[in-house]
Amino acid sequence: MKEFIITEAQAETAILVGLITPQQDERRTTEYLDELEFLAHTAGAVTVKRFTQRVNGPSAVTYIGSGKLTEIRAYIEAEEDAEREIGMVIFDDELSAKQLRNIEQVLKVKILDRTSLILDIFAMRAQTANAKTQVELAQYRYMLPRLQRLWTHLERQGGGSGSGGGKGSVGLRGPGETQLEMDRRIILNRMSLLKQRLAEIDRQKTTQRSNRGRMIRVALVGYTNVGKSTLMNLLAKSEVFAENKLFATLDTTVRKVIIDNLPFLLSDTVGFIRKLPTDLIESFKSTLDEVREADLLVHVVDISHPDFEEQIKVVDKTLADLGCAEKPQMLLFNKIDAYTFTPKAEDDLTPATRENLSLSDLQRTWMSKLGGDCLFISARERENIENLKQVLYNRVRELHVQKYPYNDFLFQHYDEE
Repeated sequence: MKEFIITEAQAETAILVGLITPQQDERRTTEYLDELEFLAHTAGAVTVKRFTQRVNGPSAVTYIGSGKLTEIRAYIEAEEDAEREIGMVIFDDELSAKQLRNIEQVLKVKILDRTSLILDIFAMRAQTANAKTQVELAQYRYMLPRLQRLWTHLERQGGGSGSGGGKGSVGLRGPGETQLEMDRRIILNRMSLLKQRLAEIDRQKTTQRSNRGRMIRVALVGYTNVGKSTLMNLLAKSEVFAENKLFATLDTTVRKVIIDNLPFLLSDTVGFIRKLPTDLIESFKSTLDEVREADLLVHVVDISHPDFEEQIKVVDKTLADLGCAEKPQMLLFNKIDAYTFTPKAEDDLTPATRENLSLSDLQRTWMSKLGGDCLFISARERENIENLKQVLYNRVRELHVQKYPYNDFLFQHYDEE
Protein backbone atom coordinates (compact mmCIF):
# COMPACT_ATOMS: atom_id res chain seq x y z
CA MET A 1 0.00 0.00 0.00
CA LYS A 2 1.34 3.43 -0.94
CA GLU A 3 1.92 6.06 1.73
CA PHE A 4 0.71 9.57 1.03
CA ILE A 5 1.36 12.72 3.03
CA ILE A 6 -1.91 14.55 3.50
CA THR A 7 -3.08 16.76 6.35
CA GLU A 8 -6.09 15.95 8.49
CA ALA A 9 -7.75 19.23 7.50
CA GLN A 10 -7.59 18.31 3.82
CA ALA A 11 -8.43 14.65 3.98
CA GLU A 12 -11.66 12.74 3.86
CA THR A 13 -11.24 9.17 5.05
CA ALA A 14 -12.09 6.34 2.70
CA ILE A 15 -12.55 2.57 2.71
CA LEU A 16 -11.74 0.67 -0.49
CA VAL A 17 -13.63 -2.44 -1.60
CA GLY A 18 -12.62 -4.91 -4.32
CA LEU A 19 -13.41 -8.44 -5.47
CA ILE A 20 -11.20 -11.47 -6.04
CA THR A 21 -12.76 -13.56 -8.80
CA PRO A 22 -11.73 -16.36 -11.16
CA GLN A 23 -11.02 -13.64 -13.74
CA GLN A 24 -9.12 -11.40 -11.28
CA ASP A 25 -6.74 -13.08 -8.83
CA GLU A 26 -5.62 -11.67 -5.49
CA ARG A 27 -2.44 -10.10 -6.87
CA ARG A 28 -4.37 -8.29 -9.61
CA THR A 29 -7.01 -7.11 -7.12
CA THR A 30 -4.27 -5.71 -4.90
CA GLU A 31 -2.81 -3.82 -7.86
CA TYR A 32 -6.24 -2.43 -8.76
CA LEU A 33 -6.80 -1.30 -5.18
CA ASP A 34 -3.33 0.33 -5.14
CA GLU A 35 -4.42 2.32 -8.17
CA LEU A 36 -7.80 3.09 -6.60
CA GLU A 37 -5.97 4.41 -3.54
CA PHE A 38 -3.87 6.65 -5.78
CA LEU A 39 -7.08 7.89 -7.39
CA ALA A 40 -8.57 8.59 -3.95
CA HIS A 41 -5.42 10.45 -2.93
CA THR A 42 -5.55 12.53 -6.12
CA ALA A 43 -9.15 13.44 -5.26
CA GLY A 44 -8.14 14.51 -1.75
CA ALA A 45 -9.00 11.45 0.34
CA VAL A 46 -6.88 9.21 2.54
CA THR A 47 -7.48 5.46 2.65
CA VAL A 48 -7.77 3.92 6.11
CA LYS A 49 -8.94 0.37 5.32
CA ARG A 50 -9.37 -2.13 2.50
CA PHE A 51 -11.89 -4.94 2.20
CA THR A 52 -11.77 -7.73 -0.38
CA GLN A 53 -14.02 -10.72 -0.94
CA ARG A 54 -13.40 -13.90 -2.93
CA VAL A 55 -16.49 -14.61 -5.06
CA ASN A 56 -17.37 -15.99 -8.49
CA GLY A 57 -18.61 -12.57 -9.57
CA PRO A 58 -20.20 -9.37 -8.28
CA SER A 59 -23.66 -9.55 -6.77
CA ALA A 60 -26.28 -7.80 -8.90
CA VAL A 61 -27.94 -6.58 -5.67
CA THR A 62 -25.09 -5.37 -3.45
CA TYR A 63 -21.86 -6.03 -5.47
CA ILE A 64 -20.38 -7.87 -2.44
CA GLY A 65 -22.08 -10.46 -0.25
CA SER A 66 -24.39 -9.43 2.57
CA GLY A 67 -21.98 -10.82 5.16
CA LYS A 68 -19.09 -8.70 3.89
CA LEU A 69 -21.41 -5.67 3.77
CA THR A 70 -22.31 -6.24 7.43
CA GLU A 71 -18.60 -6.55 8.28
CA ILE A 72 -17.87 -3.19 6.64
CA ARG A 73 -20.79 -1.58 8.50
CA ALA A 74 -19.46 -2.96 11.81
CA TYR A 75 -16.05 -1.43 11.07
CA ILE A 76 -17.63 1.97 10.27
CA GLU A 77 -19.62 1.89 13.53
CA ALA A 78 -16.51 0.94 15.52
CA GLU A 79 -14.64 3.91 14.01
CA GLU A 80 -17.56 6.20 14.82
CA ASP A 81 -17.54 4.97 18.44
CA ALA A 82 -13.84 5.87 18.56
CA GLU A 83 -14.74 9.32 17.12
CA ARG A 84 -13.03 8.55 13.81
CA GLU A 85 -15.51 9.24 11.05
CA ILE A 86 -15.41 7.28 7.80
CA GLY A 87 -16.20 9.72 4.98
CA MET A 88 -16.90 7.30 2.15
CA VAL A 89 -16.63 3.77 0.82
CA ILE A 90 -15.19 3.44 -2.70
CA PHE A 91 -15.82 0.35 -4.85
CA ASP A 92 -13.34 -0.66 -7.55
CA ASP A 93 -15.96 -1.23 -10.24
CA GLU A 94 -18.85 0.77 -11.63
CA LEU A 95 -22.02 0.22 -9.59
CA SER A 96 -25.57 0.16 -10.91
CA ALA A 97 -28.30 2.37 -9.42
CA LYS A 98 -29.74 -0.71 -7.66
CA GLN A 99 -26.39 -1.65 -6.14
CA LEU A 100 -25.73 1.92 -5.01
CA ARG A 101 -29.14 2.23 -3.36
CA ASN A 102 -28.87 -1.10 -1.51
CA ILE A 103 -25.29 -0.49 -0.35
CA GLU A 104 -26.14 2.98 0.96
CA GLN A 105 -29.08 1.61 2.93
CA VAL A 106 -26.73 -0.71 4.82
CA LEU A 107 -23.53 1.34 5.17
CA LYS A 108 -25.20 4.75 5.67
CA VAL A 109 -22.18 6.69 4.34
CA LYS A 110 -21.29 8.21 0.99
CA ILE A 111 -20.73 5.53 -1.68
CA LEU A 112 -18.54 6.06 -4.73
CA ASP A 113 -17.46 3.71 -7.47
CA ARG A 114 -14.34 3.90 -9.64
CA THR A 115 -16.18 5.77 -12.39
CA SER A 116 -17.62 8.48 -10.14
CA LEU A 117 -14.21 8.93 -8.50
CA ILE A 118 -12.51 9.41 -11.87
CA LEU A 119 -15.23 11.86 -12.91
CA ASP A 120 -14.68 13.76 -9.67
CA ILE A 121 -10.94 14.04 -10.38
CA PHE A 122 -11.69 15.25 -13.89
CA ALA A 123 -14.05 17.90 -12.48
CA MET A 124 -11.30 19.02 -10.11
CA ARG A 125 -8.64 19.08 -12.83
CA ALA A 126 -10.67 20.78 -15.58
CA GLN A 127 -9.33 24.26 -16.23
CA THR A 128 -10.45 25.35 -19.69
CA ALA A 129 -14.00 25.81 -20.95
CA ASN A 130 -13.50 22.82 -23.26
CA ALA A 131 -12.44 20.46 -20.46
CA LYS A 132 -15.17 21.70 -18.12
CA THR A 133 -17.82 21.14 -20.79
CA GLN A 134 -16.54 17.63 -21.54
CA VAL A 135 -16.45 16.71 -17.86
CA GLU A 136 -19.95 18.05 -17.26
CA LEU A 137 -21.34 16.01 -20.17
CA ALA A 138 -19.62 12.86 -18.87
CA GLN A 139 -21.07 13.47 -15.40
CA TYR A 140 -24.58 13.80 -16.77
CA ARG A 141 -24.13 10.61 -18.83
CA TYR A 142 -23.16 8.81 -15.62
CA MET A 143 -25.94 10.44 -13.61
CA LEU A 144 -28.83 9.84 -16.00
CA PRO A 145 -29.42 6.10 -15.36
CA ARG A 146 -29.03 6.70 -11.60
CA LEU A 147 -31.63 9.45 -11.22
CA GLN A 148 -34.05 7.24 -9.30
CA ARG A 149 -31.49 6.82 -6.56
CA LEU A 150 -30.39 10.44 -6.45
CA TRP A 151 -33.49 12.59 -6.78
CA THR A 152 -36.74 13.14 -8.66
CA HIS A 153 -36.43 16.73 -9.79
CA LEU A 154 -33.69 19.37 -9.88
CA GLU A 155 -33.92 23.00 -10.83
CA ARG A 156 -31.75 24.09 -13.72
CA GLN A 157 -28.21 24.59 -12.52
CA GLY A 158 -26.12 27.49 -13.65
CA GLY A 159 -22.55 26.67 -12.72
CA GLY A 160 -22.01 23.26 -14.24
CA SER A 161 -19.14 21.00 -13.34
CA GLY A 162 -16.57 23.74 -13.39
CA SER A 163 -18.26 25.81 -10.73
CA GLY A 164 -16.82 23.73 -7.93
CA GLY A 165 -13.23 23.80 -9.26
CA GLY A 166 -11.08 21.94 -6.80
CA LYS A 167 -13.23 22.75 -3.80
CA GLY A 168 -15.84 20.73 -2.00
CA SER A 169 -15.80 17.19 -0.73
CA VAL A 170 -14.72 14.24 -2.81
CA GLY A 171 -17.46 12.88 -5.03
CA LEU A 172 -19.67 15.96 -4.80
CA ARG A 173 -18.10 18.33 -7.29
CA GLY A 174 -19.93 19.25 -10.45
CA PRO A 175 -23.58 19.12 -11.46
CA GLY A 176 -26.05 18.43 -8.70
CA GLU A 177 -23.75 19.09 -5.75
CA THR A 178 -26.02 21.58 -3.95
CA GLN A 179 -29.56 21.04 -5.32
CA LEU A 180 -31.61 17.91 -4.96
CA GLU A 181 -34.21 18.18 -7.72
CA MET A 182 -33.65 17.69 -11.42
CA ASP A 183 -35.77 15.63 -13.74
CA ARG A 184 -34.79 13.56 -16.72
CA ARG A 185 -36.04 16.11 -19.24
CA ILE A 186 -33.87 18.91 -17.83
CA ILE A 187 -30.79 16.67 -17.84
CA LEU A 188 -31.40 15.62 -21.43
CA ASN A 189 -31.88 19.26 -22.47
CA ARG A 190 -28.66 20.18 -20.68
CA MET A 191 -26.80 17.31 -22.36
CA SER A 192 -28.11 18.44 -25.75
CA LEU A 193 -26.81 21.95 -25.08
CA LEU A 194 -23.40 20.63 -24.00
CA LYS A 195 -23.15 18.46 -27.12
CA GLN A 196 -23.86 21.52 -29.27
CA ARG A 197 -21.19 23.45 -27.40
CA LEU A 198 -18.66 20.64 -27.87
CA ALA A 199 -19.53 20.40 -31.56
CA GLU A 200 -18.73 24.10 -31.91
CA ILE A 201 -15.45 23.64 -30.00
CA ASP A 202 -14.66 20.67 -32.25
CA ARG A 203 -15.20 22.82 -35.37
CA GLN A 204 -12.92 25.50 -33.95
CA LYS A 205 -10.22 22.95 -33.15
CA THR A 206 -10.53 21.42 -36.62
CA THR A 207 -9.96 24.89 -38.10
CA GLN A 208 -6.97 25.41 -35.81
CA ARG A 209 -5.47 22.08 -36.86
CA SER A 210 -5.98 22.88 -40.53
CA ASN A 211 -4.10 26.15 -40.06
CA ARG A 212 -1.00 24.51 -38.62
CA GLY A 213 0.57 24.10 -42.03
CA ARG A 214 2.49 21.21 -43.44
CA MET A 215 3.99 19.79 -40.29
CA ILE A 216 3.97 16.23 -39.03
CA ARG A 217 1.92 15.73 -35.87
CA VAL A 218 3.34 13.58 -33.09
CA ALA A 219 1.16 12.66 -30.09
CA LEU A 220 2.38 11.45 -26.71
CA VAL A 221 0.02 8.75 -25.46
CA GLY A 222 0.14 6.37 -22.53
CA TYR A 223 -1.19 5.38 -19.17
CA THR A 224 -1.78 8.16 -16.69
CA ASN A 225 1.23 9.33 -14.65
CA VAL A 226 3.94 7.83 -16.89
CA GLY A 227 5.77 11.13 -17.43
CA LYS A 228 4.29 12.43 -20.71
CA SER A 229 4.11 16.04 -19.49
CA THR A 230 7.68 15.94 -18.18
CA LEU A 231 8.83 14.66 -21.57
CA MET A 232 6.79 17.34 -23.31
CA ASN A 233 8.49 20.04 -21.25
CA LEU A 234 11.88 18.57 -22.10
CA LEU A 235 11.38 18.30 -25.86
CA ALA A 236 9.36 21.48 -26.39
CA LYS A 237 11.14 23.55 -23.72
CA SER A 238 7.68 24.49 -22.45
CA GLU A 239 5.94 24.76 -19.09
CA VAL A 240 3.25 22.09 -19.28
CA PHE A 241 1.87 21.27 -15.81
CA ALA A 242 3.40 18.04 -14.49
CA GLU A 243 2.66 16.45 -11.13
CA ASN A 244 2.95 13.04 -9.50
CA LYS A 245 -0.83 12.59 -9.46
CA LEU A 246 -3.23 10.89 -11.82
CA PHE A 247 -4.71 12.93 -14.67
CA ALA A 248 -2.51 16.00 -14.17
CA THR A 249 -3.20 16.77 -17.85
CA LEU A 250 -6.77 16.99 -19.16
CA ASP A 251 -6.51 19.46 -22.01
CA THR A 252 -4.38 18.50 -24.98
CA THR A 253 -1.36 20.77 -25.21
CA VAL A 254 0.26 21.26 -28.62
CA ARG A 255 3.75 22.72 -29.02
CA LYS A 256 6.04 23.26 -31.99
CA VAL A 257 9.27 21.30 -31.61
CA ILE A 258 12.38 21.77 -33.75
CA ILE A 259 15.11 19.12 -33.91
CA ASP A 260 18.07 19.93 -36.18
CA ASN A 261 16.00 22.58 -37.98
CA LEU A 262 13.17 20.10 -38.63
CA PRO A 263 9.87 21.37 -37.15
CA PHE A 264 6.95 19.20 -36.08
CA LEU A 265 3.96 19.47 -33.75
CA LEU A 266 4.03 17.58 -30.45
CA SER A 267 0.86 17.08 -28.39
CA ASP A 268 0.49 15.90 -24.81
CA THR A 269 -2.80 14.05 -24.28
CA VAL A 270 -4.90 12.91 -21.33
CA GLY A 271 -3.63 9.68 -19.78
CA PHE A 272 -5.54 6.44 -20.07
CA ILE A 273 -6.41 4.14 -17.18
CA ARG A 274 -7.90 0.72 -16.47
CA LYS A 275 -11.67 0.62 -16.66
CA LEU A 276 -11.73 4.09 -18.24
CA PRO A 277 -15.41 5.08 -18.30
CA THR A 278 -16.84 4.93 -21.82
CA ASP A 279 -18.71 8.16 -21.01
CA LEU A 280 -15.35 9.91 -20.69
CA ILE A 281 -14.06 8.57 -24.01
CA GLU A 282 -17.22 9.77 -25.74
CA SER A 283 -17.26 13.15 -23.99
CA PHE A 284 -13.56 13.79 -24.63
CA LYS A 285 -13.85 13.20 -28.37
CA SER A 286 -12.55 16.67 -29.28
CA THR A 287 -9.52 16.20 -27.03
CA LEU A 288 -8.80 12.71 -28.36
CA ASP A 289 -9.03 13.96 -31.94
CA GLU A 290 -5.39 15.03 -31.51
CA VAL A 291 -4.60 11.32 -31.15
CA ARG A 292 -6.78 10.38 -34.12
CA GLU A 293 -5.18 12.97 -36.40
CA ALA A 294 -1.57 12.36 -35.32
CA ASP A 295 0.90 11.00 -37.88
CA LEU A 296 3.01 9.28 -35.22
CA LEU A 297 2.08 8.01 -31.75
CA VAL A 298 4.78 7.89 -29.09
CA HIS A 299 3.52 5.41 -26.50
CA VAL A 300 5.19 6.39 -23.21
CA VAL A 301 5.47 3.61 -20.60
CA ASP A 302 6.56 3.78 -16.95
CA ILE A 303 8.99 0.87 -16.89
CA SER A 304 9.41 1.21 -13.12
CA HIS A 305 5.76 0.30 -12.56
CA PRO A 306 5.39 -3.36 -11.53
CA ASP A 307 2.41 -3.83 -13.84
CA PHE A 308 3.63 -1.86 -16.85
CA GLU A 309 2.89 -4.69 -19.31
CA GLU A 310 -0.82 -4.62 -18.47
CA GLN A 311 -0.77 -0.82 -18.73
CA ILE A 312 0.56 -1.24 -22.29
CA LYS A 313 -2.38 -3.52 -23.06
CA VAL A 314 -4.86 -1.00 -21.61
CA VAL A 315 -3.45 1.78 -23.79
CA ASP A 316 -3.36 -0.47 -26.89
CA LYS A 317 -7.01 -1.43 -26.35
CA THR A 318 -8.04 2.22 -25.90
CA LEU A 319 -6.18 3.21 -29.06
CA ALA A 320 -7.95 0.39 -30.89
CA ASP A 321 -11.30 1.67 -29.58
CA LEU A 322 -10.37 5.09 -31.00
CA GLY A 323 -9.52 3.54 -34.37
CA CYS A 324 -5.82 4.36 -34.02
CA ALA A 325 -4.33 0.87 -33.72
CA GLU A 326 -2.79 0.95 -37.20
CA LYS A 327 -1.06 4.32 -36.84
CA PRO A 328 2.75 4.40 -36.85
CA GLN A 329 3.94 4.00 -33.27
CA MET A 330 7.06 3.84 -31.20
CA LEU A 331 7.33 2.50 -27.65
CA LEU A 332 9.18 4.74 -25.22
CA PHE A 333 10.06 3.27 -21.85
CA ASN A 334 10.47 6.12 -19.35
CA LYS A 335 11.72 6.25 -15.73
CA ILE A 336 14.62 3.83 -16.23
CA ASP A 337 16.28 5.63 -13.30
CA ALA A 338 13.52 4.29 -11.01
CA TYR A 339 13.57 0.69 -12.29
CA THR A 340 14.30 -1.88 -9.56
CA PHE A 341 14.57 -5.68 -9.51
CA THR A 342 15.27 -8.52 -7.08
CA PRO A 343 18.05 -10.87 -8.25
CA LYS A 344 17.38 -14.58 -7.79
CA ALA A 345 19.34 -16.44 -5.14
CA GLU A 346 21.94 -18.85 -6.54
CA ASP A 347 20.14 -21.88 -5.06
CA ASP A 348 16.71 -20.76 -6.35
CA LEU A 349 15.82 -23.15 -9.18
CA THR A 350 12.36 -21.75 -9.90
CA PRO A 351 11.87 -19.93 -13.23
CA ALA A 352 12.80 -16.25 -13.20
CA THR A 353 9.93 -13.77 -13.17
CA ARG A 354 9.93 -10.21 -14.49
CA GLU A 355 10.71 -8.98 -10.97
CA ASN A 356 14.02 -10.92 -11.13
CA LEU A 357 15.20 -9.33 -14.39
CA SER A 358 17.65 -6.47 -14.54
CA LEU A 359 16.96 -3.65 -16.99
CA SER A 360 19.46 -5.07 -19.49
CA ASP A 361 17.89 -8.54 -19.12
CA LEU A 362 14.46 -7.02 -19.71
CA GLN A 363 15.65 -5.24 -22.84
CA ARG A 364 16.65 -8.60 -24.31
CA THR A 365 13.12 -10.05 -24.00
CA TRP A 366 10.24 -9.28 -26.39
CA MET A 367 11.36 -5.65 -26.41
CA SER A 368 14.46 -6.51 -28.45
CA LYS A 369 12.26 -7.53 -31.39
CA LEU A 370 10.90 -3.98 -31.71
CA GLY A 371 14.25 -2.63 -32.90
CA GLY A 372 14.42 1.13 -33.37
CA ASP A 373 10.77 1.52 -32.40
CA CYS A 374 11.65 0.80 -28.76
CA LEU A 375 13.71 3.25 -26.67
CA PHE A 376 14.63 3.51 -22.99
CA ILE A 377 14.96 6.93 -21.35
CA SER A 378 14.61 8.92 -18.16
CA ALA A 379 12.92 12.26 -18.84
CA ARG A 380 13.60 13.41 -15.29
CA GLU A 381 17.32 12.57 -15.38
CA ARG A 382 17.62 13.35 -19.13
CA GLU A 383 19.10 9.94 -19.91
CA ASN A 384 19.20 8.90 -23.61
CA ILE A 385 17.32 12.04 -24.64
CA GLU A 386 19.74 12.80 -27.49
CA ASN A 387 19.15 9.31 -28.88
CA LEU A 388 15.39 9.91 -28.64
CA LYS A 389 15.73 13.20 -30.52
CA GLN A 390 17.68 11.50 -33.30
CA VAL A 391 15.07 8.74 -33.67
CA LEU A 392 12.25 11.30 -33.65
CA TYR A 393 14.07 13.32 -36.29
CA ASN A 394 14.42 10.27 -38.55
CA ARG A 395 10.80 9.18 -38.09
CA VAL A 396 9.36 12.67 -38.61
CA ARG A 397 11.49 13.26 -41.69
CA GLU A 398 10.42 9.90 -43.17
CA LEU A 399 6.74 10.64 -42.50
CA HIS A 400 7.04 14.14 -43.94
CA VAL A 401 8.49 12.86 -47.22
CA GLN A 402 5.67 10.30 -47.43
CA LYS A 403 2.93 12.81 -46.65
CA TYR A 404 4.28 15.82 -48.56
CA PRO A 405 6.40 14.34 -51.40
CA TYR A 406 6.47 17.64 -53.31
CA ASN A 407 7.90 19.43 -50.33
CA ASP A 408 11.15 17.48 -50.06
CA PHE A 409 13.17 20.57 -51.04
CA LEU A 410 12.67 21.47 -47.39
CA PHE A 411 14.97 18.67 -46.35
CA GLN A 412 17.53 19.54 -48.98
CA HIS A 413 17.70 22.95 -47.38
CA TYR A 414 18.06 21.35 -43.92
CA ASP A 415 20.82 19.05 -45.18
CA GLU A 416 22.72 21.94 -46.71
CA GLU A 417 22.70 23.69 -43.38
